[in-house]
Amino acid sequence: MKILLGTLKDKGDELAKFLEPRIGTKPDVSSDELDIEDKSLKKGIRSRHVKTYIKRFLSIEKVRDDYRVLVEDGELRLVELEGSEEEEKEKEERKSKEKKEKPAEKEAEKEPASEQAEAATKEKATPA
Repeated sequence: MKILLGTLKDKGDELAKFLEPRIGTKPDVSSDELDIEDKSLKKGIRSRHVKTYIKRFLSIEKVRDDYRVLVEDGELRLVELEGSEEEEKEKEERKSKEKKEKPAEKEAEKEPASEQAEAATKEKATPA
């Protein structure tokens, strides 16, 4: 079984250490891929299990949203999603806009309430 790391090749050693206790053998690390001998895997471990372990590793590294793990003929491939930096910027902009809008909404809500209170006090103050 091969795991093609793609742009995540700098974390190949860390991924190998993470997978070793889970699959029962240490993967051979080369420049941009991990090789695992199918015979040395724990009994019952299939490529879908290894895929789940890789996704867990990506979550721990906080890059899960930036990658997809594809399985083709027993070969796993980590594919970086395009536009992830742009999406992050958009999310940050939305959050900052929401933060700015919330105080403005609260002030707008307070104004009608204060106007109502003033009107009520005027009615009480004026004799009928």
